[in-house]
Amino acid sequence: MSEDLTSIIGFLETVHPYDSLPQDELARVATSFSCRELAADQVIYAAGEPMQGLFLTMKGAVEVMDPSGVLVSILGPRNSLGERGLMRDGVAVTTAKTTEASTVLMLPDAEFRRLIASYPAFERFFHRGRSQEAREADISTRKVGDLVSRAPIAVTPDTTIRAAAQIMRDAHISCLAIATDGRLQGIVTARDFTNKVLAEGIDPSRPVSAVMAADPLVLSPDSLGSDILHTMLEHRIGHLPVVEDGKLVGMITQTDLTRFPAVSSALLVRDAATAQTVEELAAATARIPRLLVQLVGGNHAHEVVTRLITDVADTVTRRLLAMAEAKLGPAPVPYLWAACGSQGRQEQTGVSDQDNCLIIDDSATDADMSWFAELARMVSDGLDACGYFYCPGDMMATNPQWCQRQSVWRGYFDRWINTPDPMAQMLASVMFDLRPIGGKASLFTDLQSETLHHAARNSIFVAHMIANSLKHTPPLGLLRGFATIRSGEHKNTIDLKHNGVVPVTDLGRVSALIGELPEVNTRARLQAAADAGVISASGARDLVEAYDLIAETRLHHQLRRIRSGQKPDNFIAPSDLSDFERSHLRDAFVVVRTMQSAVGNARGARS
Repeated sequence: MSEDLTSIIGFLETVHPYDSLPQDELARVATSFSCRELAADQVIYAAGEPMQGLFLTMKGAVEVMDPSGVLVSILGPRNSLGERGLMRDGVAVTTAKTTEASTVLMLPDAEFRRLIASYPAFERFFHRGRSQEAREADISTRKVGDLVSRAPIAVTPDTTIRAAAQIMRDAHISCLAIATDGRLQGIVTARDFTNKVLAEGIDPSRPVSAVMAADPLVLSPDSLGSDILHTMLEHRIGHLPVVEDGKLVGMITQTDLTRFPAVSSALLVRDAATAQTVEELAAATARIPRLLVQLVGGNHAHEVVTRLITDVADTVTRRLLAMAEAKLGPAPVPYLWAACGSQGRQEQTGVSDQDNCLIIDDSATDADMSWFAELARMVSDGLDACGYFYCPGDMMATNPQWCQRQSVWRGYFDRWINTPDPMAQMLASVMFDLRPIGGKASLFTDLQSETLHHAARNSIFVAHMIANSLKHTPPLGLLRGFATIRSGEHKNTIDLKHNGVVPVTDLGRVSALIGELPEVNTRARLQAAADAGVISASGARDLVEAYDLIAETRLHHQLRRIRSGQKPDNFIAPSDLSDFERSHLRDAFVVVRTMQSAVGNARGARS
């Protein structure tokens, strides 16, 4: 296989819907693509002319314009172009040309149509779902605030030119904001340093205000992406500050526009899967906040956002397992690495610790167990380096208690079920969220079915688990208010995790236990419980809708913190919400509390 073909296959594996193709089909399709290396300002196809096929940008940037020459969008790597033309008798309805040196792949029309006919993922992507896909990918219809992925970097006017240049170099940025007390006064770009400082011999020890562009054009977060495109084209500029109420909140550049669609879970998964070092893995997970910004800003459902973010964590874990085995040698006996907590439920957000364990085949000797202890240490240390910090409660495979043979695990569950003291309830609650990540999945599958069967038939254990699930209550106060945290670092806020998401998670877990349901994801548990008659269809529907609102409020809160340069957390001040948002959030909490009461009353009736 040639190096070029290998490169194309590797690239297509990161692009939807090609990533859904079987490996042999993907390799065959890759040979159908032709590769064109184009300089800047070269036309790829023109409106009104026959289309040669479907184009896919591999590298560079492309402008797409309507027949009147109005810019429709700026596309970067992994964006398809030309499919709209193919849908109109093979004639292009837009014109596409490069804005910089680019690599463009072309798939012949016949091959494209074969894929459409043969694979539902292609038909959905390019036909029925295409209008929505286009709206989501088309920057011109997005809010400017959705395109701001990090807090702006700014210096004061008296900063020296040399110091400003050093900051830009170290931060790998091409533009720097000049601000006093958060209020924008000007910007300076790399081109300013070239044209004004070097070309005119200005002393680099002078203040940066001497070369900045004062009172630059700005946009508000509520502006549309089309405003960015039009302003940049009309005024021939490549940087636009984003200002809200006089305060600088972000900076948009031409590079941001071409790179915005390129951050995807598929790309992060591929980078993680091919990483050779822990440092490379950490570089991939460092982009998760930006992925969260893009997904939440694109109004994706919270279950989609958390699933995609969890997929990255799963891949990182499996890669760390492979790297550890490469160093330690093959595993002496079969094993399973399982995750619990939010990773187990596929509900990770921008804040995640690690909760995991090892289930080892009973044939393991004492000497073998030392191998697994070292495996656990290497993987857990690697996860911590990648931002999945050590579990404060030590629910990790590095704890010998959670690195055991399958028979020991079976004994754990039997003891928790038969003697449901408070500690047993807590441990069972965590371990009922286990999900296989790497290794031999059957080591858990058999254990799970046995445990669910045994647990569901122990009425005392079920009653204790229901009581345990009611300990986390929604933060409802008197007079239609919220019960906020009264003291400490998070005073006057509500915890959207422990008092918002967790109560629903607990109800989902108990419902799955009662119905002997294997689902682990909270939404899936509630829906399966409704199908099995464990909870009413209307109750499940109300609870899912309440859960959706709480979880999405949590994600949008994390989004705002990331954009402001802060670490995401789960603590939101009710005063940060509008009256409308507060009212609906409180209604959602009321639904959760009502369902908790119903479950508690049912427990009382059964006992």
